[in-house]
Formats: sequence, C-alpha cells, structure tokens
Amino acid sequence: MIRVLVLGAAAGGGFPQWNSNSEACRRARAGDPSARPATQASIAVSADGDRWFLINASPDLREQINRQPQLHPKEGLRSSPIAGVVLTNGDVDAIAGLLNLRERTPFVVCAHPRILDVLAANPIFEVLAPDVVQRSTLALNEKIPLRGADGRDSGLVLEAFSVPGKVALFMEDASRGESFGTEEGDTIGLEISEAHGASRLLFIANCAKVDEAVRARCQGASLVFFDGTLWRDEEMIARGEGRKTGQRMGHISMAGEEGSMAALSGLDIGQRVFIHINNTNPALLADRPERREIEAAGWQVAYDGMEIALP
Repeated sequence: MIRVLVLGAAAGGGFPQWNSNSEACRRARAGDPSARPATQASIAVSADGDRWFLINASPDLREQINRQPQLHPKEGLRSSPIAGVVLTNGDVDAIAGLLNLRERTPFVVCAHPRILDVLAANPIFEVLAPDVVQRSTLALNEKIPLRGADGRDSGLVLEAFSVPGKVALFMEDASRGESFGTEEGDTIGLEISEAHGASRLLFIANCAKVDEAVRARCQGASLVFFDGTLWRDEEMIARGEGRKTGQRMGHISMAGEEGSMAALSGLDIGQRVFIHINNTNPALLADRPERREIEAAGWQVAYDGMEIALP
C-alpha cells in the first residue's frame, strides 16, 4: 500500500498569503469554512506507515510536521520517521524547508544534479551536516528503490522524469532569452510505485505544458497530483496582483482549451488532485463555480491534512 499525506496544498506564499489583502485571503483569516487556509505545497509518502519520504521541503515544513502525528519522533530523545526528502525543483518553496531539518538527524536528500548544484552553491545548506545528511543524485527515467540514510529499502520505487517548466526564479538569466537559462532537470515529475504492487502515483506540482510525454505518464496512473497554480493564464495580471502570466512563471492553467483539465481529459486516471494552488485561484474557494467545474470534471483540490491510501 502507498500511503500519502498532503502536508501543504498551496503555491508559494501559502493561503492566506502574508501580504495579500484580497477578498479570498481576508475570508481565510476570518475563518470562513469555504476559504480553508493552506501551507505551501508538499506531500509525504510511505509504504509501511513508519518511514516517510517528503516530496519537496516547503518553508512551512516545521509547522507541517507538528500537525502530522505520523511524522513525530517516536524513538529515544531525538529521532524522526522522515527517511528522506525528494526535490522536484530548486524554487524557494521547494527547498527552503530543508533548513528546518538541521538538527543532525540522518536522512537523505534526493534530487537531480541541477538541484543538488543549487544546494551546493549556497553555503547555508551546509547546516545539513554532510556526515549525517546524504545527498543522492536522481537520474531521469531510471527506476530506483527509495532508501533512507540507513540504506534500508522502503518498499517504494521512484522514477524521476522531465516536465516542461522553468529554472528557479532566483537563477533566471535574462541574457539567455525566453528560456532564462532553463535546462533539463530544473523541473521534474515523480512516479512512485510499490516494489511489488500495481498502484502508481504521479507528482507533477510544477508544469508549463502537458505534452505527449506527460500525457503518456499520466495514462493509467492510480493517483495524479498536478500543478493547479492558476485558473487562467493571465489571472494575476487581471486581478492586479502580479505582472506575470502563468506561462511566464512556468505553470499551465487549469481551465481553457490549453489548460490541464482539457489536456488530461479522456485519460484513465484513478484520482486527479490539483496541488500547488495560488491564493489568486478562485478554485481554491469551495463555494465558487470554478470549484464546481473542477469537481464535475472529476478533479479534487488538495488540502492540508488530506490522506490517501493506494492499495
């Protein structure tokens, strides 16, 4: 069985975002049940319910761990059931939470070489003592057993694959044109399965386009977590809350002929869940027609504390 905990469902900044005075954020602060607060996107997966692997380490990680009893220490004075962290990109909202894990408890960090280079280039990440925290390279399109720092097999098999995306914001190089220096490995998706099971989980929290390779990955999956950052490509501009389109930020929109719901329609997918949802996205609100449209299309919106078990 693959057990999944949604630690955070929101995009960078969370919901409500600290500096946003939008109606949606005001509703969340006021305790409106249709505007459920959310921390920044991350999930945890396990095959046995004892050892857990985090997918991305959001800046909200300490709060997320404290909210989830499954991730609390259970042995001795200092320990953790967190066996490892798998990173899918180098954005701040995917890596900053690593700094919460600096108290010399062993675990492994798995990432593409591009992202390991980001960590190596910033000496602040040396607080993850190299004699305790291992760094493991993820090759693309290669199935590997997911193991913790102790080398024990978790029962999970991991495969990383490239998805259309963009280099992390703080690494953009305007001199390199519209790509801003984006290279293979800057944005990856993950396929997680059991060593001896049929269930297959996909995590694609950042994606600029659903191409044929992404569609082929999603076909037949038991569960797909997919980028739900924006409802429409120009959403933030239209609302006066930003200057960039979703495409400029490396995110496909949910709605429209070019959106993810249309692009992934017709595929055999067990459960479809949007994650990494921006506070400007009207589908984040349970009482909006956009939410009803999503649900009518067979999608769910992730929420903090959501639990899913795949047999």
